Amino acid sequence: MRSPLLRQSSSEQCSDGEGRKRTSSTCSNDSLNVGATPVTPRRISWRQRIFLRVASPMNKSPSAMQQQDGLDRNELLPLSPLAPTMEEEPVVIFMSGGDDPEKAEERKKSEELRSLWRKAIHQQILLLRMEKENQKLEASRDELHSRKIKLDYEEVGVCQKEILITWDKKLLNCRGKTKCDMEDIHTSLKEGVPKSRRGEIWQFLAVQYRLRHRLPNKQQPPDISYKELLKQLTAQQHAILVDLGRTFPTHPYFSAQLGAGQLSLFNLLKAYSLLDKEVGYCQGISFVAGVLLLHMSEEQAFEMLKFLMYDLGFRKQYRPDMMSLQIQMYQLSRLLHDYHRELYNHLEENEISPSLYAAPWFLTLFASQFPLGFVARVFDIIFLQGTEVIFKVALSLLNSQETLIMECESFENIVEFLKSTLPDMNTSEMEKIITQVFEMDISKQLHAYEVEYHVLQDELQESSYACEDSEPVEKLERANNQLKRQNMDLLEKLQIAHAKIQTLESNLENLLTRETKMKSLVRTLEQEKMAYQKTVEQIRKLLPADALADCEALLRDLTCNPNHKAKAGGKA
Repeated sequence: MRSPLLRQSSSEQCSDGEGRKRTSSTCSNDSLNVGATPVTPRRISWRQRIFLRVASPMNKSPSAMQQQDGLDRNELLPLSPLAPTMEEEPVVIFMSGGDDPEKAEERKKSEELRSLWRKAIHQQILLLRMEKENQKLEASRDELHSRKIKLDYEEVGVCQKEILITWDKKLLNCRGKTKCDMEDIHTSLKEGVPKSRRGEIWQFLAVQYRLRHRLPNKQQPPDISYKELLKQLTAQQHAILVDLGRTFPTHPYFSAQLGAGQLSLFNLLKAYSLLDKEVGYCQGISFVAGVLLLHMSEEQAFEMLKFLMYDLGFRKQYRPDMMSLQIQMYQLSRLLHDYHRELYNHLEENEISPSLYAAPWFLTLFASQFPLGFVARVFDIIFLQGTEVIFKVALSLLNSQETLIMECESFENIVEFLKSTLPDMNTSEMEKIITQVFEMDISKQLHAYEVEYHVLQDELQESSYACEDSEPVEKLERANNQLKRQNMDLLEKLQIAHAKIQTLESNLENLLTRETKMKSLVRTLEQEKMAYQKTVEQIRKLLPADALADCEALLRDLTCNPNHKAKAGGKA
């Protein structure tokens, strides 16, 4: 008899009718004989293996068992035509128990991936924001660094905190196009200008000048924007490029070849050469534009350059004929002749004309030879008073060093002193010169000298015509002397007329102030009269008729005989 656990291998047809054969599995197990015969090894079926795994946990893995039992891995599981139930097919429980953790892990993985994507997107957004902020910080640092480099010069005079506060108030209160008190601006400018706000103050002074002086339409510059001018080409490009390295070569902002400073200077000079076709480009303009660029942006510097050239009239000295510069040299010589005669004679003896030393002062506004702190203070006064500031500064400089210039005895020594030693001044000397410039007034003399120059020019032309006609020299000399006397008489009359105009203007201002005071006094008297009338009406209402009649009679007597009443009062 065979053991009931032993099963023979057999091939059976599948229940689904497709002729699919189930694989026969021969399992071995320890079979117990009835007669206690030795146990022979047997094969275990796949169902028993599942059962044993569920019923009692095995120490070995299924793969190890498969290796021990020799079960083929490609063996197919039994199929059933019916849907498996929990009770009938425990394989479903096993398989579902194996699939659920995988799905859970997949879900966990998908959720983790989503969270990781979210974190990555948020981090990317944060990185982009941080990059933008870093770019802004770098731009602000670069701007601060460039501004620090631009303002790298020693200031003339100490600017106190109180002065900075007053300028801040002025810039805040007068941002619109409203006129401010020029005397107040003059005193504030005399006390000092903060280096950090100098560009804004220059623009403020330009606005105040334009509010008081309207430029005629014929003299106004063309209405073309700075950006439009930069798009065009200029014929002065080569001359501008050559002078870029000569303009402030020791200053760190302009020293780098084709750096930020030189590129900004090129753009500014190119734009102005395209705007002003008559002037184009002249060598001295580069220094003026450089000083402006050190205190403001390119477009602001372009507007201020237009203000200096057109509104203040500096463009006349840069014209190709240089007529205005010749007049300025004559005016400076006349000032030296009238106010510093010894120095004038010393320079004339050594044949030194003002064009040898003063032409660069006028063309560059002292920027080519003098320290930037001193030049900035000169620009402060130029924006307030105009072209006559250059004459004041030149006269003060020559006056301050008159004794040293007189000690130079040769042509070369004097020229060397005026070009090299004179600009090398200390801060205290510069401050003295600036204070002298603020206190000086030479506008009348400059106007008279300009008229004199034109008269002399006409005389020379007439004399040249006379020589061509071969007239005698004595007649020409007499005519020349007569014209000179007439010229001097006219100049005296002109000065007297100017003085009368000033006195009349001052008298007119006094009369206007008196008129306003009288008007205010009349208003107060009228108000008092109204108050007295109200009190009289109230008194009339309160007094009886008899007393009122007596009072009216007394008032008539007082109005009719005031002298008699006064005499009676004097006797009493």
